[in-house]
Amino acid sequence: MRGCPVSSGLLAIAVRGWQRTLFVGLLDELEQEAQKRRASADEAEKHKAEREEIFRTQLEPGMTALFAYLTKLVASLKILQPKKQISYALNGYGTIVGYAEHEYELKVNQQPGSREITFGYPCAIANEECPTVEVQGASKVRTVAAAFQRYHLGGLLEPKKDGSGEIVSAKFKAKGRIPQTAIFSADADSSVIKVTLTNFDSLGAAVKNVPANLFNDALFDDIGRYLTHEPNGLFRENLPDSYRNQLRTKVQQEQIKRRWETKISAQQQTDLDKLKRDQSIANKFVKKAPAEKADADKPADNSWLGRLKGLVKKDR
Repeated sequence: MRGCPVSSGLLAIAVRGWQRTLFVGLLDELEQEAQKRRASADEAEKHKAEREEIFRTQLEPGMTALFAYLTKLVASLKILQPKKQISYALNGYGTIVGYAEHEYELKVNQQPGSREITFGYPCAIANEECPTVEVQGASKVRTVAAAFQRYHLGGLLEPKKDGSGEIVSAKFKAKGRIPQTAIFSADADSSVIKVTLTNFDSLGAAVKNVPANLFNDALFDDIGRYLTHEPNGLFRENLPDSYRNQLRTKVQQEQIKRRWETKISAQQQTDLDKLKRDQSIANKFVKKAPAEKADADKPADNSWLGRLKGLVKKDR
């Protein structure tokens, strides 16, 4: 069969057919992949064009309207200067009470395809209305001190150190100012407005996204009420009742814990004062007793002058 021309010809035809099939299959695969990438690129370009349209027709005009609204809001607040109490809960310390200061910052940063509005004003801590909390234990003192430092608060009082120089107890009474800042950001790469709120509802920052279709006058009114700590429905989430009860229980436990710590601290101080008084009385008694004993040990003076002194002492 080695020299059979028929077999050799059939083998050659089969090999050429297999090569042609392999070559065509590879081209088909490459073409399909190229089509998928073109379709993906077209889809991405389509979405980009849609986002740019939303920014141009909704977000950009909406940010312009929001800036105008906030400008009017600031002008009214500077005239009226309402006294608004603001409260913050700080873990390990308690409630910080402050009042809004009417030193407003309002600015806009506009770039091609993006816009950002910054609004803010400080809250002055009412030191006399804040509790004085005594914290016992090095770890607890470090925790509260770190929280005060994180939010740039003052008010560390009467620190007491152990032999190694570590603070093992201290009193805290909050003071200082807490900056409140709201940043509204919009750009052509997204169809939402990013809102970053710092130190309004609570200490720290929170981020929310607002869809472009919700950016209207009604939302502006809610934003204004939120920023001035008036009742509003902005960014309120419906929490499950079980979670609300859990939060309420935790707050009550913290309050009970602080009350007991205050009572224990007061009792310890009372016991310490009593011990100091008892020691003082004991020292006086010890000093007096040897003197009386010494008088008792003296030999009796039987002379007429000695008897006269004895009569005088008795008369006294």
